[in-house]
Amino acid sequence: MVTIEQFKRQDNFFLMAGPCVIEGEEMALRIAEHIVTVTSRLNISYIFKGSYRKANRSRLDSFTGIGDEKALKILRKVGDTFGIPVVTDIHETIEASMAAEYVDVLQIPAFLCRQTDLLVAAARTGKIVNIKKGQFLAPDAMKFAAQKVVDAGNINVMLTERGTTFGYTDLVVDYRGIPVMQQLGFPVVMDATHSLQQPNQVSGVTGGMPSLISTIAKAAIAVGADGLFIETHPDPGVAKSDGANMLKLDLLEDLLLKLVRIREAIRE
Repeated sequence: MVTIEQFKRQDNFFLMAGPCVIEGEEMALRIAEHIVTVTSRLNISYIFKGSYRKANRSRLDSFTGIGDEKALKILRKVGDTFGIPVVTDIHETIEASMAAEYVDVLQIPAFLCRQTDLLVAAARTGKIVNIKKGQFLAPDAMKFAAQKVVDAGNINVMLTERGTTFGYTDLVVDYRGIPVMQQLGFPVVMDATHSLQQPNQVSGVTGGMPSLISTIAKAAIAVGADGLFIETHPDPGVAKSDGANMLKLDLLEDLLLKLVRIREAIRE
């Protein structure tokens, strides 16, 4: 079983990356293969990310997925094919045990990070629980979310920074939050793509600023983040979810090369 010890204070940062939502098997395997090749060469521990279903959509007609079981089986195939851990997000307590049969890390969306029953259900699976910090919470308030998982008998916790609400349709990143949350004793991840979302647009489709992904990621590594979370797609323009703030897949390697150099510099 994958445990949190594999991701605590390594020589290099770790990466959680993949598409926003599973759109099909070929796409998922293609993305995973590309990232595995790059991260293996750069000595970066890698967790494949893909949502089996998107519950938090702006409009009723927004794409939510290809079917729960079908998508979860694809996630398991990615993990088995490349020998890597896999993460997906859950939204209701009933989903925890179901998803845990297929993946290694259960992710709690930011807007659900205070949901006690959901955190406890995730904890009881024994899987790593990655809790995204609510856009409405101070970093040190995440100690309460993490403690719920620990009190439920699971010490395998990660915390993810993904920006703070700034007005009605924008987010801002306060990098003080990374060391603050690290002081709680858990690995801290920077979500370099969702932190650039521009939610609640009048069109009902979330906007974003993908040109600043490298800026967010570089700053996070310079501050000392343990890991990075990046949503990526071969062609974000046709992605079925969150394309407006995703990194184009062929840009990932160059970004990671720069981030590895930053990591080496701060370690020296």
